[in-house]
Order: sequence, then structure tokens, then C-alpha cells
Amino acid sequence: MLIGERLRELREQRELSQGDIEKRTGLLRCYISRVENGHTVPAIETLEKMARAMELPLYRLFYEGERPPELPDLPKSKNGRHAEWGESAKDAKFLRQFRRLLARTSESDQKLLMHMARQMAGPERVNR
Repeated sequence: MLIGERLRELREQRELSQGDIEKRTGLLRCYISRVENGHTVPAIETLEKMARAMELPLYRLFYEGERPPELPDLPKSKNGRHAEWGESAKDAKFLRQFRRLLARTSESDQKLLMHMARQMAGPERVNR
């Protein structure tokens, strides 16, 4: 579901008008309409304002239901915490090498790589 559709759905469930959201957030009504119709993608700060205006926790804009989904079981690191990408020296070394190689790449090749990455991510994952 697109964020604009989700915002409209939640606003209507709370029986609020776009004018109500405008009064509570200070955002222009025409901007709220553009967001809800998918013409504009709001910044996270704007989403926070809209969630507060609807008296909802921010996660409700992204997840249906009363609670966020359960976190997946992630591999544990040596100290018992969940390992995240970038925590290890190996990840840092890989990133340094990648940055060094990318810096030597021509601008046209960088654009090609970005195009390929967008295609691999799929159209629903790419911000427009």
C-alpha cells in the first residue's frame, strides 16, 4: 500500500477531514491532498506531524493492526546482541573498498549501476 493511501485510510477511520489535519499540523490542505493522491512523497518529519495530528503512533502509518509486526530472528553476534550490517571490521573494509572502486568509475557507469540497482529493487521500492 502506498503511504498516501494509508494516510487517507487512517484519516477517514478517525473521521477527520483534510481541513482538520491542516489545523492540527499547519500543513496546507492542498499539500495534504497531493500526498494522499500520491503526487508528493512526504518527509519523515511530515509523517510524524500527520501521525500526531491523528493521535496515532508513527508505526501505524506503515503497519496495519494494533502492534508492529514481530521482528525476525537475526543472527546473534559474539556478545549476544543481534548482528547488524556494518558492525564488523569486515563490513567496514568491504565498504571502503567499494567506495574506492566507485570513485574510479566513470559518471556514465555510475548512472548505469544506479539504474540497475533501481531495476533490481523493483518499482514499488524506488522513491520517485
